[in-house]
Amino acid sequence: MEEKLNLSIKWDKTFPKSENVNHRKVIFSNRYGITLVADLYEPKKYEGKLPAIAVCGPFGAVKEQASGLYALRMAERGFLSIAFDPSYTGESTGTPRYMASPDINTEDFQAAVDFLSTEENVDSKKIGIIGICGWGGMALNVAALDTRIKATVTSTMYDMSRVNANGYFDKDDNEEARYKTKVALNLQRTLDYKNGNYELGGGCLELPVPEDVPFYVKDYSEYYKGRAYHPRSLNSNGGWNKIGCMSFINQPILKYSNEIRSSVLMIHGENAHSCYFSKDAYKDMTTNSKYTENKELMLIPNAVHTDLYDNENVIPFDKITKFFNDNLV
Repeated sequence: MEEKLNLSIKWDKTFPKSENVNHRKVIFSNRYGITLVADLYEPKKYEGKLPAIAVCGPFGAVKEQASGLYALRMAERGFLSIAFDPSYTGESTGTPRYMASPDINTEDFQAAVDFLSTEENVDSKKIGIIGICGWGGMALNVAALDTRIKATVTSTMYDMSRVNANGYFDKDDNEEARYKTKVALNLQRTLDYKNGNYELGGGCLELPVPEDVPFYVKDYSEYYKGRAYHPRSLNSNGGWNKIGCMSFINQPILKYSNEIRSSVLMIHGENAHSCYFSKDAYKDMTTNSKYTENKELMLIPNAVHTDLYDNENVIPFDKITKFFNDNLV
C-alpha cells in the first residue's frame, strides 16, 4: 500500500529564515521505492546554473535541525542545497519507522544526487555532499561509490559501523563482546516479532541530565532535548528501534574510503568524544591510498561534538564554501 505524505506547511525549523534564500519542499524516490522529503534552499539572486550540495545528518536528527542550517547557509553562499530526511525517518516514507541501514541510507544520498543532477538550474557536473555526525560516515561511503560527487565534506563524523561493532572508543572490540551484543539483539528481534511492533531504544535524556553521565551524553541531550528540540527528531523523542542499527555491526561502511578519488574535507572538534573517527578515517585515506593530495582534516580548537551542529561561531562555513568553490569544477 502506498504511503501518504503528510508534509508540514509551516516554517518549523530550529533556525530562522534567511531573506536571501528561497525555500521549498521537494520529493524524490530512492531505488527501493521510498519517497524522500527534502527542504530545498537556493539563492534569491543568481545567474546561470548553480553548483549543488546535498546535506544529511546528524544520525537520528531531521532536516529541520543541523542539516537544514548547513543547507541554508550554503544557499546564502551561492549553492542550491537540499537537506533531506533519510528513509524511515522524519517526513520521508518507509516502514517500519526508525530503522537504519548502511545500504539504504547510502542509497538515500545517491537518490539526492539523482535529484540534483536533473534539476534545470543545477550544473550536474558540480555536485557535492555534506554529511554530519553518523551521516558523515555515510557520506564517505557514498563518495567511494558515486563518481558524480565531486567533493565531500564531513562534519563531526561518526563511523556507525565501528561504534556498533566495537562500542565507544573501541572498548568492546573483541569477538566475545560482539557475540553478546548479537545475542541480545536477536532476542529482541524475537520479542518484537511476537509483539507485532518494534521496541524503541529511547532518545536523549531529559533535561537536566544527571551529573554523573558522560559529557557527550549531556552534550547530545542539551541539543536534542533543549535548544534544537523537534517533534519529528528521533533523538529528541523515542529514539531508534532497538534493532534499528543491527546490520552496521558486520557491514563496515568505510572499507573503501581510501579509494575516493574526489576531494574530501573532514571537520571535527578537537575536544569531541568522536574525534578519533575522523582522525582514523583521514589517516586511512592518506596512508593507504593513491589519492592523498585532495584530502584534508580540519580540527577546530576547543570544540566539542555538537558545536558543529549549530554553533555558528565554530562551524567554518567560509572554509567549507572555499572548499566547494575550489573543487566543484
